[in-house]
Amino acid sequence: MVHSSVMKPGLLDAVEIDPLTPPRACLIWLHGLGADGHDFEPLIPELQLVNERALRVILPHAPYRPVTINGGQVMRAWYDILAPDLLQGEDSQGIGESEQQLRALIAREVGNGIPAKHIVLAGFSQGGSIALQTGLRYPQRLAGILALSTYIPLAATLAAERAAANAAVPIMMAHGLHDPIVPLALAEQSRDQLLELGYAVDWHSYPMAHAVCPAEIADIRDWLGASLPRRD
Repeated sequence: MVHSSVMKPGLLDAVEIDPLTPPRACLIWLHGLGADGHDFEPLIPELQLVNERALRVILPHAPYRPVTINGGQVMRAWYDILAPDLLQGEDSQGIGESEQQLRALIAREVGNGIPAKHIVLAGFSQGGSIALQTGLRYPQRLAGILALSTYIPLAATLAAERAAANAAVPIMMAHGLHDPIVPLALAEQSRDQLLELGYAVDWHSYPMAHAVCPAEIADIRDWLGASLPRRD
């Protein structure tokens, strides 16, 4: 694997992991509140897919912004959070800005020869919300959406804004049974909304808090393996 972390003009700074051969697919994975793109970097080798599937991995760093729930402290965040109730006064502007930044990363990969149908959007917590926000509205078919310990943001607008191209996109949702940050009930509510809209959701829950566990990593590898194109 080849690692780099380079600021691209007009694009989010990101950790980028390339296979030894020209990439045929791409995984864009967004971190959670207060973390950065390095947060899930150690997990990528555990998936054993970079060279096996000629998979390019992009781990973007969210912009810095003040976060209300943390006393206005400036940190990396995909959007502001106003209260422990994550649905109270959602930051639609911040969510929209992050959606456009993720779309720009997708567009770059498509421009470099990786078709949208070979691109998976993934994210943890806030990052998962942006992956869902973007992927469900994206006008070209994607390979999949991986949403970990998260929920659908701006849920009331999804039915009207969703893209027909991704009506059948594979979705994996995973959540901790004891998550104190994103309540399990909120994630289940998001899952149920997707099911009601006709999406197929591969749902997993684990005896953990707001985290990722080994059993989950194994399930992610299996799901990605089924969603990504196989090498010729």
